[in-house]
Amino acid sequence: MNTTTGRRREIVVGIDSVREGHLALAWAADEAHHRRLALRLVVAVPPAHDTQHVDDTPRHQARTRRGKDALRAAADWARTRRPDVAVTSALADGPPAAVMAGLAQEAAMTVLGSRHLSRTEEFLSTGSLVVPVTAQARCPVVVVGDAEHTTQDPAYLVVGVDGSESSRAALALAFEEADLRRCALRAIAVWQPPVFTLRTGDTLFHAERRLLSETTAGWAEKYPDVRLTHEVLTGSPVELLADAAEHAVAVVVGRRGRGGYTGMRVGSVVHGLLHRAHCPVITVPTG
Repeated sequence: MNTTTGRRREIVVGIDSVREGHLALAWAADEAHHRRLALRLVVAVPPAHDTQHVDDTPRHQARTRRGKDALRAAADWARTRRPDVAVTSALADGPPAAVMAGLAQEAAMTVLGSRHLSRTEEFLSTGSLVVPVTAQARCPVVVVGDAEHTTQDPAYLVVGVDGSESSRAALALAFEEADLRRCALRAIAVWQPPVFTLRTGDTLFHAERRLLSETTAGWAEKYPDVRLTHEVLTGSPVELLADAAEHAVAVVVGRRGRGGYTGMRVGSVVHGLLHRAHCPVITVPTG
């Protein structure tokens, strides 16, 4: 069993009870198949608000019915796609972001769909899950966009490497994914030239390439069947990683620390990729 998700037995996927979308569910079902894990489908129904002026019970009951219907349809679809995967479903009562963040503490992996909200919509929308769940999860979180993107043949994954502990965790998962999916892996470091330095640009650039090669060396030996390439690019990390992953199976990046409910500590690169990348974005917490 792999090192990143080996102690946990379920992949949790959030199901949208309002819109039928199978891209995130397809990713989750395929991942459960590759890793030989169970798949848990979850719909979270916000609690009813009973006040002096408005009784929210009828709307809550309607949401509950839609949630049950959505779970039933999603479970049937997942079993058809991957008959070998054990599928369970759960209707949870509570704010969706809080429910999914709680489940992400014990899951092997959490998979979410994304509506690619603007940053303003993201923080004002009660239905936004991506940032708060990504910020708090103790497991890798996969965010799959609304629109299906075209993958390149032969298939490849992209991983961002910066030498930090969180990027080493991302590198570990990226090699696992590339090995499971039998695809190539592009390890990318983004170099931003310092404004003031006594060393030449060439010296610093070559030092960055050497660090990238050394960081990936051990993993390349552990996964000899994964075709690995190294790239050091100059510019904006978000734009360069998103461009490199335009036709990738996914882009994998590390996330430093665990944030609060607002998700403000997901990091600028992670946050940027969640809005910019067209392929699935996998964020990996440290530890």
